[in-house]
Parts: sequence; C-alpha cells; structure tokens
Amino acid sequence: MATNHGFKRLALAMSDTSRAQDTANELRDVHDWVPIEEADAIVVLGGDGFMLHILHSMLDSGRIIPTYGINRGTVGFLMNNYRAGVKLLEKINRSRAIGISPLRMEATTQDGMKHVECAINEVSLLRETRQTAKLEVSVDEQVRIEELVGDGVLVSTPAGSTAYNLSANGPILPLDSALLALTPISPFRPRRWRGAILPDRSTIRFKVNEPQKRPVAAVADQKEIRDIADVSIEIARDSELTLLFDPGHSLDERIVSEQFVV
Repeated sequence: MATNHGFKRLALAMSDTSRAQDTANELRDVHDWVPIEEADAIVVLGGDGFMLHILHSMLDSGRIIPTYGINRGTVGFLMNNYRAGVKLLEKINRSRAIGISPLRMEATTQDGMKHVECAINEVSLLRETRQTAKLEVSVDEQVRIEELVGDGVLVSTPAGSTAYNLSANGPILPLDSALLALTPISPFRPRRWRGAILPDRSTIRFKVNEPQKRPVAAVADQKEIRDIADVSIEIARDSELTLLFDPGHSLDERIVSEQFVV
C-alpha cells in the first residue's frame, strides 16, 4: 500500500564535504526549503557520521522530526541513494518510516559527577591505559559476570549492530527484534564468553573494578566520559527517532542483507 506522509515543509542539512555541498547546490532550487525549526522533515546530505550528528542535535534540542538521508559520504548505511532529477518531495512522502529508540547512558565518574548521554548506535566502555579493564556486569540488578577482563565491552542497538558491534564480532540484530547486543571487546577472561543478546527492556549496569589502576572511559556514540565508576544503560523510549527510506532500501532490509556479505 502506498504511503503518503503529507510533508510539505522540508529543511536541508549538509556536511562540509564537496559531494554534499555540490548536491546541496543542485537541490536549492528544487524545493522551497525552510529552517529546521519550521520543518515537517529534514533532508540530510552526507554520510552516516553526519546523520548521527544531526540526530544527536535533535535529541539535544528536544525537537525530533522525521529524517531522510541522501548518501553523499562513504558508508551510507543510514542513507538513501541519490538520483538527480527525481521529484524529491514526492519521493520523501512515499518513503517508509522506521522508528529507532536510542540508548540512554547514565555514567558516574570517580569524582561523583553524573552524566546522561544518548547513543543511537552503541555505548562502549574502553580501557584508558595499557592495563586491561576489569568490569562487573549486571543485568536487571543481577550480577552476571563478577569480573570481565579485556579491552572493554559495548551495548548495541539493532541500528548500530552492523557498526562497532560487528567489528567486535557481535551479532547482527534485525531492526524489529526488540533486542540489544552485549558484546565484549577483546576479552581475556572469561575466555569462553562471547557476549549476550538481551531483551531491549533490560537495564545493563557496569561497575569498574580497580579504577585507580585500570581507568575506563564510557563512549555514547561519539561522546566520551573518562574515569568512570559505574554506568547504567537502558532504552530511551521517550526519544524515538524516525528515519525515512525509499521502498526496497529500508534499514531493516540492509541489516538482513549485511548477514549474507561474503
């Protein structure tokens, strides 16, 4: 069944790469663009990194609108292909909407300061020095691993499961799976533990053991907080984002396809 979102007012955001800037110049006369504050949806020109930047900007501002990405970067996993001459507004109104709920990270540093950040792809805990990290891992207030020793650990959303999580040998999660991936990064002990797949209603907590000798940083997508004492992670259900994809090129299809790349 055909979709018609009814968007009329579009905003345009572009990265500073030459490809994005050239495409922006091509599109300036295609539509009567409005400021983001007045838009029904936003068109993003760039790659996945710039898309994450725009999505985080909306989370920070509290004004979240549907986002249609056009790949003018490198990877473009979150983006659509660019076709010159296509009626952009009609194309966007026929697109498929995919909802993505980010992670909310609450981190407490060694000096007692609390920090709250959101992550669309993953939250990772990483050793700060040559010393391996030692982490206690709890799920829903039950300690599951008393001491995980290694370079660190990450929690990934389905949308981020093909990014850092996949590089760390974590599982690819279908977008509608309602699951989270808990993946160790270069684990030393327990040697046989390769991670876990958890319901996305779970609350995951990490406590840093021996923090003075083995300091650990927490990273929510690209936001880093150093010298942490403990971190709690859960889905931010009140901050759902909406990505728009052309028919046949939706994010859930890309996640499935990624599992058959050889």
